[in-house]
This record gives sequence, C-alpha cells and structure tokens, in this order.
Amino acid sequence: MQALVEARDADSYGGRLEGSFLSFEELVEEMTSKRQDIKAFAFKTKAMLLKMEQKVQLARKRELINWHLASHGVPKSLHCLCLKLAEEYAMSAMARSRLPPPEHVSRLADPSFHHVVLLTDNVLAASVVISSAVENAVNPEILVFHIVTDKKTYAPMHAWFAINSIKSAVVEVKGLHQYDWSDEVNVGVKQMMEIHHLIWSHNYNNLKEEDFKLGEHENCLAALSPSCLSLLNSLRIYIPELFPDLKKIVFLDHDVVIQHDLSSLWAMDLNGKVAAAVVNSGCGDNCCPGRQYRNYLNFSHPLISSNFNPEHCAWLYGMNVFDLEAWRQTNVTAKYQKWLKLNLNSGLMLWKPGVLPPALVAFEGHVHPIDPLWHVAGLGNRPPDSHGESLEAAAVLHFSGPAKPWLEIGFPEVQILWSRHVNSSNTFIRRCRILG
Repeated sequence: MQALVEARDADSYGGRLEGSFLSFEELVEEMTSKRQDIKAFAFKTKAMLLKMEQKVQLARKRELINWHLASHGVPKSLHCLCLKLAEEYAMSAMARSRLPPPEHVSRLADPSFHHVVLLTDNVLAASVVISSAVENAVNPEILVFHIVTDKKTYAPMHAWFAINSIKSAVVEVKGLHQYDWSDEVNVGVKQMMEIHHLIWSHNYNNLKEEDFKLGEHENCLAALSPSCLSLLNSLRIYIPELFPDLKKIVFLDHDVVIQHDLSSLWAMDLNGKVAAAVVNSGCGDNCCPGRQYRNYLNFSHPLISSNFNPEHCAWLYGMNVFDLEAWRQTNVTAKYQKWLKLNLNSGLMLWKPGVLPPALVAFEGHVHPIDPLWHVAGLGNRPPDSHGESLEAAAVLHFSGPAKPWLEIGFPEVQILWSRHVNSSNTFIRRCRILG
C-alpha cells in the first residue's frame, strides 16, 4: 500500500512538475533555496525520472513507427525510374525487344548453364544483383538470370534489361500475368495469400503497447510489414511450378549484392536435400545467423512444441540453392499448404508474420547447411560493426531488414558496397537522381 501511495504521489508531482524544471540541477537549486525536507526532494526526483522515462519510451515508439514508414515507402527516385522506363517501353521498339534474344532462348532450360532466379518488383535492385553477379563471375557467359515480376512492373523491368543488355549473360524477364498455371496451383496460391493476409491482419490488430519496448521492436515491425502480404515474396514456395524445365537453381533476394564468384554453388552436392542454406546447428544462440526456431514459431502451442525443437538454428532465406528435381519428389509445397491451414484452424497462433516461419516448417529435414561466408545477412537490421570481418569475405551480402541500401535510412558504411554497382552514368539513373 505504501508503494502505491508513493507511486501516486510521485505521479502527481510529475504532473505538476512538467515544464517546471529543465534540469536536475535546477531541481536541486529550487529544493535547497526553499529548504524542503529530503522526502519532498525524493518525491520530486522520482517524479522527474518517471516523466523522463515516459518521454523516452514515447520517443522510441515514434522512432520505430517512423522507421517502419520510411522503410516501406517507395522513394521518389525509384518511382521516377519505373515511370520513365514504362514510358520508354511504350515508345521504343528497342525497349520492347525480345528477352533474351532468339539465339539465346535455348539457354533458358539448358541444365549446363547456371540458372539464377529473382522474384522482384524493384528494377534498381534487380539491376544491382545482376551487375554485381556478372562482375564477380569467373565465367559470366554461363549465367542465366530469370526475373519474375508482377504485371505493373513488367514493362519497366523489361525495358531496363532490353536497353541495358548484359552481353556476357542471359536475362529473362517474365510477368506473373504471362503464366498459365493449373487450377490446382491457382487455388493453392489464392488460399496461401488469403491466409497470409489473415495472419498479417491478426497480428496488426493485436499489437500491444509492450510490443514497442526496446528489444521487442523487430517483432513489432514484422507484424506491421506489408512485405508479409507480397505475392512475389510468397511465391518462392512455388518455384518448381514457376520453372518446370529447370533442375537446379540459385535463388537470390533482390536486396543482395554479390561479392565473389558463385559458380561452385551449382556443383555443390546437397546430399539428397532440397535446399542449401547458411545454418549452424547445435552451438547455441550466439552462432545462429538466422536466430533460433523459438524466435519464429510459437512453442507454447502443442502443434509446434511436439514437432519442432526451439533450439534449432533457423536457416537464412535470400541466397539458397534449390534442387528442383529433389523438391518435386518431396511434399515440401504440400506440407507448406497443410501447415498454413493448420495455422488458420489454430487461430493463427503457430508463428509470427513473414515468409520464413512457414518455410522453416515446410523445409524441416530438407536443408543442407553451407559455409556461413556464402551468405551474410542482416545488413538492414544492425550497424555494420556487428558483422566484423565477415563482410569482406562474404560471397553474398544481404540487406535483410528495414534499412535497405536504396533508402535514406540505410547504413552509409555498407550502402557503398551496394551503390557502387548502380550505373550512375545511365540516362534514366541520372534523370531520376537515383544517387543524387
């Protein structure tokens, strides 16, 4: 009871003190001049500290919201680039020229070439991925890039790579509207997106004040992130259907930059597994590059706790080798759909928003671990100092997290690793002041 009284009195003092004292020194001076007793001094000190803490928490919350808004807005320069390229596609026959040219069409399904898949609606990011990969490839002429984009981005994406052809590699650009999927796949994709939308809405509507506390902001931002609703993000589970003629591919997120030759990935023996990814097992939280299952799945639910180990390291999405032949012989995609429905039936309580949690469930037992230096992630989440010397040695740098390198909130120390692959002399880049 005494503690409640003191807290009430401190809060009362705090209400009267707001705006009265600019500093602790002024409080001490005021108390000394009036010769008030130590108890009154303690109450007023506690009130000041309480008010200060409330202001700090409010400032942190506002910072997180502003950070979230900044991370998901489309910069004016990128919007300009898409508009200019779409105009070029409509006006110029060169911008509409066939991709790839007829003499290279046979490479699109040739297993002797190295096939790279990107699912993206970001023209600038796709150009950086491809230019950095080609620049660092020992034999770029065997690279074939397959870009899948949405209908609204198809024209600018096509125009960019038609005008800025990669002479040493092959680039294919395909829009989702150009696919003719079976009814089964169409129904599956529709159900998947409906469930993802419900998960996002559920988490967004149930955000609590404590979710914004320091240390919990990643979960909060994940719940707010519209990327959870992205069709292109979600379609990676349907890569075998997107590319029925391919046998083995390297999948890259659009927020990566390539620093070294990737050719040995296609020769890698996956030991019968479907996917290869950076993952460390059995060594605790400190060496899990993608954190642990407990960070993504709800182990208070019996469906999760009875099927998975909370201490298992989560593998990293964003640079993966997929054996599509092995994938087609497993039930990975069907398992993904099954668990989506289980999550829906459980009241959306099995995992947090995002594309990785259901993938962890679906690919359980089908992931071959690879050397961590193949893929260093989190450059959009943490300051670059936290990555140490691994940045230079890493084959793929992944700007996962909100601070994308094409945004003003990106970390300047690592932005240069990405922006040096932007063609600053390109007419469209200069007109839209991409790096200006």
